[in-house]
Amino acid sequence: PKAYQPMAPQAFADWGIGNLAYVKPMDVNGEHLYGVFAANGEQLGVMQSPAVARAAVIQHGLEPVSVH
Repeated sequence: PKAYQPMAPQAFADWGIGNLAYVKPMDVNGEHLYGVFAANGEQLGVMQSPAVARAAVIQHGLEPVSVH
């Protein structure tokens, strides 16, 4: 049996790119907004509602995942 090999940090950061995008609530200048982030943490956009954020993710062919 092959021994467990930990995933390299960059490979882990890139896991899910092209498949997933995270929707995360955030405050910007006192306004409650929703950030859209790639699997590696890169911010892709900011939306005014979670529904619009999820729709934008789906429109770009990705699976939305909520982060609380």
